[in-house]
Amino acid sequence: MAHLKLTTAGESHGKALVAIIEGLPAHLAIDIERIQAELAVRQSGYGRGGRQKIERDRVEILTGVRNCETLGSPITLCIYNKDYENWANCMSAGACEEVAMNAKSLTKVRPGHADLTGMKKFEQTDARNILERASARETAIRVAAGGVFKQYLSALGVEIGGCVREICGVKDNGEYSFEDCGRKNAETGIVDEAVSEQAKAKIAELRANGDTAGGVVEIRIKGLKSGFGSLMTYGEKLDARLCAGLMSIQAAKGVEVGAGFQAGSASGKAIHDEIFYDNANGFYRETNRAGGIEGGMSNGEEIILRVAMKPIPTLMKGLSTVDYLTKQPCVAANERSDVCAIVAFEIIAEAVAAQVLAEAVAERLGGDTMLEVKARYNALK
Repeated sequence: MAHLKLTTAGESHGKALVAIIEGLPAHLAIDIERIQAELAVRQSGYGRGGRQKIERDRVEILTGVRNCETLGSPITLCIYNKDYENWANCMSAGACEEVAMNAKSLTKVRPGHADLTGMKKFEQTDARNILERASARETAIRVAAGGVFKQYLSALGVEIGGCVREICGVKDNGEYSFEDCGRKNAETGIVDEAVSEQAKAKIAELRANGDTAGGVVEIRIKGLKSGFGSLMTYGEKLDARLCAGLMSIQAAKGVEVGAGFQAGSASGKAIHDEIFYDNANGFYRETNRAGGIEGGMSNGEEIILRVAMKPIPTLMKGLSTVDYLTKQPCVAANERSDVCAIVAFEIIAEAVAAQVLAEAVAERLGGDTMLEVKARYNALK
């Protein structure tokens, strides 16, 4: 049994973001430009803020890959923060004058952030020691790592895509194939162009009012054979693992699998996918309300997941709060922020789903080389 493991490190305004991937087999071809393209998507979208004009994320592979192939050793990925130049005297590991002077410290804790609870838990008097790690900036390195996991899955014929289903109440309820997601609008992530224009108008309205937007994204996974995950222990259930992974994304507040919460209001006849058989297709289903997972295992159908993103909690017109040190009421501090980051959220969700699936695949198939992994996958019915 092979075990994949991802560890990330780094602060929002620190020197760099780093990821270490352990357990990938040797001879996996790595296309670094595919990873760069996904990092560019993470920085795109209508309603993004000033940080994206400073950073132009580029990943460097420091270890574990030679001549565009994995070696079987740990892979180290690194993204340097260009904005660190402006924060070195505040974020350096050595003595910092600005820290001693309380410059750039933050005590007006922001509702919806980790500030207050993190300061209490870690006994801090400056929320910067919390927010720098809690920041969604960390997702840049997760997208880079997800790009590697996607290439591992793609080598087996498993593809991951997605689209945006809602932005702050503006919904796209169309029925789309996996391929349809590839024609989504680049600015909003929405497939239906008319809905996309409505969403852009909503974002512009929120920007004018100093407000922010959340939304819902849909992740689609095509080509995964049945039997990944397990019913035998709750910790092995694939849907539980996917939901846990997706809920680890900053700003995620809910996850659905397949019909999701609609299943709670439907009858059994209306919600369960009937099973059929013929010689050409073997066992098959004509509907996919289960979202490709039954009993905690992939059933061979397309996996469909939806993730809700809360509105960005850093508002240009801050909410009411309390100063952590003085205990006096005040308006929450604001850091440079976005109005809407749903396009970024969707590609991040793809990356996290890829990580969870890659872990489940590696556990079942093992293999020291990609040749072994492919042979074992192809041997599955």
